[in-house]
Amino acid sequence: MTFTAPVHPVITTECLAQHISDPDVRIIEVDVSPKAYTDGHIPGALFWNVYTDLLQPDYRIIERDAFAALLGKAGVRPGMRVVVYGYAASLAFWMMVHYGHHQVSFLNGSRTRWIADGRPTSTEHPVFEPTTYAASSLHPVREDIRATHGMVEQLLGDPQHRFMDVRSMAEFTGERYWPSLPPQGDQRGGHLPGAVLMPIEDTWSEDGTFKPVDDLRALYASRGFSPEQEIITYCAVGGRASQAWLVLRYLLGYPRVRVYDGSWIEWGSLPGVPVET
Repeated sequence: MTFTAPVHPVITTECLAQHISDPDVRIIEVDVSPKAYTDGHIPGALFWNVYTDLLQPDYRIIERDAFAALLGKAGVRPGMRVVVYGYAASLAFWMMVHYGHHQVSFLNGSRTRWIADGRPTSTEHPVFEPTTYAASSLHPVREDIRATHGMVEQLLGDPQHRFMDVRSMAEFTGERYWPSLPPQGDQRGGHLPGAVLMPIEDTWSEDGTFKPVDDLRALYASRGFSPEQEIITYCAVGGRASQAWLVLRYLLGYPRVRVYDGSWIEWGSLPGVPVET
């Protein structure tokens, strides 16, 4: 197998190790802080900060032109395979599919599995020649995998659409607004009316990889989810929601899954929208 041939979007550390030196592969670690990257990362990997590279100051995802420019800054060309790993890798993955760079893979197990498998790390910061990656070089935008707050508001109560809250119980009940902070000021804690709690941690095995497909399928079925429904995932700012989208879409084959990337940072600050606790 080569990365120029069709590749499953979720790859193993063995697959990446086989192609780590391929000239048409770019590895990117995506996290909230560069500390882990600085301590030691997969050789050849660049670093993206989810808050300063992928999100705007108000936590909306960056626009398409800015995303294309970010790819160009990383030395990515149209058609090049990008492999993402790290805490927020799934958001970068989803944004690539949404904005139109489809040659992207997600490393199952991330750094934890890479190190557990005895693979090397590096403290070198690689530099790649930037490219001119215009937004016009991207494939068409995939609006079918994104939900806006207006769409969410319209679909509340529709039995054909299910809302999956992948945050913690404390966030779901409104005790917390962020994973570690309670609501402040005008922020409202809670969840979307009718949403089902499905913490993203429930999809992981002890080694950091996703649970076996049969276990995942049974897990989602036990919470009332099925491939016949259209499912909208959400969390705080879209990171955990995009990981649930990846699992549903690429591991389980659910055909209609959207990410509400505005998530609770947006919904919990909108006046007049319904909230349950």
